[in-house]
Amino acid sequence: MYALPAAIDKEIRALIKEGYYANINEAVRDAFRTLLNVRHELRISAAIELYKDGEISLGKAAEMVGVTTIEFKDILANRGIVRKVGSRSKEELEKGVKLVKTLRK
Repeated sequence: MYALPAAIDKEIRALIKEGYYANINEAVRDAFRTLLNVRHELRISAAIELYKDGEISLGKAAEMVGVTTIEFKDILANRGIVRKVGSRSKEELEKGVKLVKTLRK
């Protein structure tokens, strides 16, 4: 875990002592949420990176930013980011073909 600067640590501990937060993690989590709400471009950048890394879907990234999937696609395009199109493994494709053949019977 990252160590907070001494002055910030003291301030957080004072807020905990006053009952605003139960612990340091809760205070840091609240501070980070506030940061992302105030600096929306950071939320967008985080969503883009998570999407690019495959950690979240396009829909989840759009939800995280608070836009539609179409708007998020535009954000990606405006930043020159090529969207990932889902690829299936050979096994997944074979299962799909078998399922279609079964349903046709």
